[in-house]
Order: sequence, then structure tokens, then C-alpha cells
Amino acid sequence: MPVHWTISHPTQLVVAVTKGDVSVSDIEKYFAGVTADGAMGYAKIFEITHTPHALSDENLKTLGQRVLFYAQHGQVGPVAIVAASEDSFDKASTFAAAAQANRPIRIFRELHIARQWIDGQRTGSAAPTPS
Repeated sequence: MPVHWTISHPTQLVVAVTKGDVSVSDIEKYFAGVTADGAMGYAKIFEITHTPHALSDENLKTLGQRVLFYAQHGQVGPVAIVAASEDSFDKASTFAAAAQANRPIRIFRELHIARQWIDGQRTGSAAPTPS
């Protein structure tokens, strides 16, 4: 499966990693799985560095619109996207622009900085700015 995720209910955190060829259907399965487990409102870290060319800009915009749909029907938590390469960062930027809901979303180059930011969002403390 191209999208692997874990859900921690005690910490209210979803961590997802993409690898290989990822389709819109794969991301929709992720959305459905997270929703079914009652975790759509949790903080999320989504690591996409290894799939920068998997989805077209049009598909990313469509998925961003799907996030807006989820936001209209319940809470969506803060999202930290980890995109270490230039290509993955560009794709993450396209998605983030289309997925502007009433929750924080930021793109990071390094996982540990993304985690610090997510932890700060959940506790309300100051956190580093994206790199």
C-alpha cells in the first residue's frame, strides 16, 4: 500500500508516510481510514518526500477540496507536511494552497521540526517556523 499510517489515540496524532506510486484513490483510502477511526480531528504528520511526482497538480487540488469537505462536516486537526526535496515541497505547496481549512497547515523539510511544530500546536506553546 503506497500510503502507510498509524493512529495514536492516546496522543491524538496520525503519522502517514507515502512511498512509490500514490493515486488519488490511495489518499482517499487514507482519509476514509482516519475518519473511520475517529481521528480526523487529530494532529497529523504527512511525509511525502519519496513520492514527489505521484500526483498531478490537478489531483492535489482535488484532494485539497476534499479536505475542505471534511472541514465542513467536522473538525480537521493541524497538518505538518514533510517534504525534504524541492519537487515534494512544490507538490505539498500546491496541496496546502487548495486545502486551506480552519486549521493550521505547514510544510517542513525535516521530520523532527515538523514534530516540534505539531506538538506546539497541540499544547499551544511556541514552536519553530517552517524551514
